Amino acid sequence: MGKKSQIPKMKEEQHQQQQSLLLHPNPNNGDVHIDGGITGEIWEELKKIWKIAGPSVFCRFAMFSLTIITQSFAGHLSDLDLAAFSISTTFLIAVSFGFLLGMATALETLCGQAYGARQHHMLGIYLQRSCVVLSFCAILLLPMFIFATPLLKILGQSAEVAERTGLVARYLIPMHLSFIFQFSLQRFLQSQLKTAIIAWSAAVALAVHAIISWLFIYKLGVGIVGAALTLDFSWWLSVFIMYGYVIYGGCPKTWKGFSLQAFTELWDFFKLSLASGVMVLLENVYYRLLVIASGDAGSSHVAVDALSICVTLYGWESMVPLGILAATGVRVAIELGAGNVSGAKFAAKVCMMTSLVIGLIFFALVTAIPDRLAMIFTPNSSVVSVVRDLAFLLGSTIFLNSIPPVFLGIAVGSGWQALAAYINIGSYYLVGFPLGIFIGRVLNFGYMGIWAGMLGGSVTQIFLLAIIAVKLEWGKEVQKTRGKHFLVNKAVDD
Repeated sequence: MGKKSQIPKMKEEQHQQQQSLLLHPNPNNGDVHIDGGITGEIWEELKKIWKIAGPSVFCRFAMFSLTIITQSFAGHLSDLDLAAFSISTTFLIAVSFGFLLGMATALETLCGQAYGARQHHMLGIYLQRSCVVLSFCAILLLPMFIFATPLLKILGQSAEVAERTGLVARYLIPMHLSFIFQFSLQRFLQSQLKTAIIAWSAAVALAVHAIISWLFIYKLGVGIVGAALTLDFSWWLSVFIMYGYVIYGGCPKTWKGFSLQAFTELWDFFKLSLASGVMVLLENVYYRLLVIASGDAGSSHVAVDALSICVTLYGWESMVPLGILAATGVRVAIELGAGNVSGAKFAAKVCMMTSLVIGLIFFALVTAIPDRLAMIFTPNSSVVSVVRDLAFLLGSTIFLNSIPPVFLGIAVGSGWQALAAYINIGSYYLVGFPLGIFIGRVLNFGYMGIWAGMLGGSVTQIFLLAIIAVKLEWGKEVQKTRGKHFLVNKAVDD
């Protein structure tokens, strides 16, 4: 009897040892002690960060590059086609992308907990549950694509641009629907550290897209509708590669086939993902409103095209901070889960340093060669000239927005996504956007005034997030995180 009573205790101790070795390969309870001093500690932390951020950045960068390639070909069709395609991708697709990407973070949380608790079969259930919930949300967003023309007219775009954008938007619906499975499969595989297949699927899709875009748009002249269809095909190609890997033996422990359990507890999953969905959506869409606001302010096609190029370049670069956000969230969560407050703080500081350095590099690049960057998308010298005028604002935006992802990563790692979402709403939509409209329209500074005012929203966001991060009681976060792990482990033992 006594021997049996020791089994749960032994099981718990063994599980704790396994988790300790997994989270901290060194024997010092998560504290890093490197002979090289602080430089060595930073180097070790950087390796941990980029082990997470590297595949994430590559995948996001490659998949976003699909849009860059198509937009560059569209720019060589006509200025109107460039404006229509740019608005469709920088505004309509951005709403879909941001919201569904944010909602999929719930799958990342649940799959990570299930995998750590050795409930491998539940990962497949969670994957299917995510697809069900995201499908429902994607259907709710369909009217935005179907009625894009009247929506854009209400927002102030010219009839010509609105009509062409509405045409493009309808043909981008398949791309919008691919996000359901793209983001769900990515998080399902990431939670098992199967990042290689994610990177390979993105690389294959990028290579194929470059070839078919050149063939169908440049050689066969299929026009703007054909350009949209090539983009749809490439996004779905990546989905099918990951799906094939999952169902044909790539995940034997975690994929057991389709199950009716996927249709249970959907409301709980929805509530868990909603705050993250709103947080990422508001972050992703904010500067894309520049294109809409500039059209409403009576800007010319040239100005709209130039702003679209700038926003696209900003979105392209933002794939790197999004990777840093993911790495920050994972590193902070791991250290808090291990009870290592100093490690969590150190990880956050190194992530911030990394993101700032990257922001400075891109600031220098954008301000040094704006003409060459603009010519990727259009040969129109007037558009290139406006991009050159906007280079400093674009570079400043890129640098400033290298800071919030680290704070948002801390939010994900420590569980205050809802508060971060409120901060985004207040900073961007109660301060930044109204300030931009005031400077741009009331004070007659035009689209450059709108942009400059919107930078005020970014500064406000950074200030508020910094206050929260400084006042964060890390000790309490450790207790909360460890309490969650205790409940998970207890449920498994029961």
